[in-house]
Amino acid sequence: MLLKDNLAIVYGGSGAVGGAVARAYAREGAHVFLAARHRAPLERVAAEIAAAGGQAEVALVDATNPVAIQAHLDAVVAAAGPVRLMFNGVSWADTQGSFMADMGFDAMFEPVRLSMLSWFHTGTLMARHMGQHGGGAIVGITANVARWPSPSTGGFGIACAAVEHFLRQLGMEHGPAGVRVCWVRSPGSPDAPGVREVWQAQAEERGISFEDLHRDYAKTTPLRRIAGLTQVADAAVLLSSDLASAMTATVANATGGGQID
Repeated sequence: MLLKDNLAIVYGGSGAVGGAVARAYAREGAHVFLAARHRAPLERVAAEIAAAGGQAEVALVDATNPVAIQAHLDAVVAAAGPVRLMFNGVSWADTQGSFMADMGFDAMFEPVRLSMLSWFHTGTLMARHMGQHGGGAIVGITANVARWPSPSTGGFGIACAAVEHFLRQLGMEHGPAGVRVCWVRSPGSPDAPGVREVWQAQAEERGISFEDLHRDYAKTTPLRRIAGLTQVADAAVLLSSDLASAMTATVANATGGGQID
């Protein structure tokens, strides 16, 4: 088990990506603390982890509120000890489907605002905590639009680019204290609900099936497939493990070669 006996907090643990990473962390032996704003979906993920033999706790936490984040961290430490792993999969509530000039500033800027709020507070608080307790790994997720702009994605790509540079700087600042900071760059997994809805709409507009659209997108990648949530979560596990102990302020490209570095 790559993460055996590590304590991990997963912010946005009730979402598609956060839940997938939480399940993968637990599978690899981590004791997972799931944090989000709504209890029912958190409980579902925790139940799935428990059914598979893993350990998971849930708590309602607003990841844009530093007081709530610190209180939760203090509670976790008091109950179980220092946290060594963190994943942030908090939703950025982005609006897509039209040009920026047509959606207006507020809609364009909202994912940038939310991504920076959640990442600044979770990232800085956790980096400080980990640095005081022997180090750890902070891991996030972005998408390939961080590097390759695409029309009608609103502020999502801008938010991804902002998050990536924030994580680079966080990693540079806290590396001397043993804190690694990395992220997975995803192609947009077709089995993630938000992505699936967008793809379904595109398929209907083109008069083809979802599967045909998936194959059409996949044929442009060297691997001829687009990574699903499981593959993205596995990449997060790798970055979180000691196998990646020489990696920080950098990305794991899980786009199947759809974006060449």
